[in-house]
Amino acid sequence: MHVAEQDRLREVAVGAALAAGQLLRHHFGRPQQVEHKGEIDLVTALDRQAEATIVERIRAVFPDHAVLAEEDTWGDARGEHRWVIDPLDGTTNYAHGYPVFCVSVAYEHAGHVVLGVVYDPLREELFLGEAGGGASLNGRPLRVSATANLRESLLITGFPYDRAQFPHVVRLLGALLDRSQGVRRSGAAALDLCYVAAGRADGYWERFVRPWDVAAGTLIVAAAGGRVTDFRGGPFDVHCGEAVATNGTIHDELLGGLAAAGG
Repeated sequence: MHVAEQDRLREVAVGAALAAGQLLRHHFGRPQQVEHKGEIDLVTALDRQAEATIVERIRAVFPDHAVLAEEDTWGDARGEHRWVIDPLDGTTNYAHGYPVFCVSVAYEHAGHVVLGVVYDPLREELFLGEAGGGASLNGRPLRVSATANLRESLLITGFPYDRAQFPHVVRLLGALLDRSQGVRRSGAAALDLCYVAAGRADGYWERFVRPWDVAAGTLIVAAAGGRVTDFRGGPFDVHCGEAVATNGTIHDELLGGLAAAGG
């Protein structure tokens, strides 16, 4: 990929994330128009407005690129160029006025995510990762933590929308609570992953995730020097439905904890 093209992709991704984030910040804390996609899976009018903002900016510059988004898709998903976006990661938080949410924008080239942007509009934190180009937070380099073992690690996880999966998820949670220094659950997978990239947490695991939940964040972790796999330690793919992301040092130990709990 030529440097000029890479610069243009980065500029569009960052601009789209900032524009959507500013929209979300402007309306945050106000009464929301909420619909249910499932029993506990919400979508707001702001999800759709933010998605339209991102898609409009992308397709104005790259009209032939496909877009896979949480609420809709555009173009040929089998093509060489595709964007994977979550316009509002943390919809339930947003709908309740809980101040943890973000915008996630990733770009895939020939099936590989090579650019990821996650923007937290309330904290004005812009996380950026590029394959082979490192990761940054508001322009400052990011690096994963140096925590050497699971017992001293702070971990993050998430819960699925399918209540039938709760017993399995709670079993894994209990096992890792016992093996680590602590486990957090924020409700925004993209931010969780960025916190691993920034060294604010040491590891993350989650099942039943969708491509737009993790596409940008997993790349940012890898670009910050971390390791990302599936639950068995195999190569990560945004479509595999699960992710384990760590600083690398504790990765095998975290995988072992998950396996011991039936993960």
